[in-house]
Amino acid sequence: MTLLTYQVFKTVAEQGSFRKAADILGLTPSAVSHSVSSMENELGFSLLNRSKMGVTLTNYGEHLLPYVNAVLNSDESLQQAIAEFNGLKQGKVKVGCFSSVCTNWMPDIMNSFKSLYPDIKMEVFQGTYDDVVYWIKNGVVDLGFLSISSAGDIPIKPLYKDPLLCVMPAGTVRDKNTVYIDIDEMRNHQFVTQRESTDADIQNFLKENSLNVQSNYHVVDDLSTIAMVANGFGICIMPEMVMNDIPYKIDCYPVKPDAYRIIGIAALNPSFMAPAVRTMYNHILKKYQQEEFK
Repeated sequence: MTLLTYQVFKTVAEQGSFRKAADILGLTPSAVSHSVSSMENELGFSLLNRSKMGVTLTNYGEHLLPYVNAVLNSDESLQQAIAEFNGLKQGKVKVGCFSSVCTNWMPDIMNSFKSLYPDIKMEVFQGTYDDVVYWIKNGVVDLGFLSISSAGDIPIKPLYKDPLLCVMPAGTVRDKNTVYIDIDEMRNHQFVTQRESTDADIQNFLKENSLNVQSNYHVVDDLSTIAMVANGFGICIMPEMVMNDIPYKIDCYPVKPDAYRIIGIAALNPSFMAPAVRTMYNHILKKYQQEEFK
């Protein structure tokens, strides 16, 4: 099997379609189909389920894909190393991130990095914490932004301490005349919550402070949560970074006890990175790592 065979399989798996994969790779659909079939014949088992609705990975295909990604990433690393030996800075870096990093940091990172290294291409994947963890472990991305609490066993370098805030509808009459909100006051309010994979740090805060939240509103993204709060359906806990340029009328208060999420940059093997990936990794550390984490 060749690297092209692996790239064809990877692209078909990502696109769920032979025709879409063919368009991306500049091949004919029949050539793509033949390449995958030849790979299956050589392996001795099916990689894809084929139907009128498209193609999906078989169980064997799902287990094999991370290894195919690893082979392709290793070849990319080799090509980048050769380019570096020749005095060139080129290659591709794939970065996974969650919503607030995507909106607050990625435009600046992409622009500043491109101005320094115009020949290194970037590809950005946005998703939940769980998505980024999956992408890192399966070789879909080279680097990923995560909170420390969501990284699990993936090595992560802390960058930034992001305070948690209590968000309330604008003009809410409060029990206490303080600039912050404590746990006892929060107990008197209905909460709007997100799925645990979306806001693991907030779920941890609620559990650590014995806030047994009963919520009728289980939304996915930050903006939807804040919209529900602004319209009087409850309060929520949000990282400060999320609250930049929010278009809704809300009031935000620091919480007591002080609470934070710590954002970091994660990589499956920090000691072995392709040159372009290492360059991006160091660029992110230089721009965003706070002094207390250096």
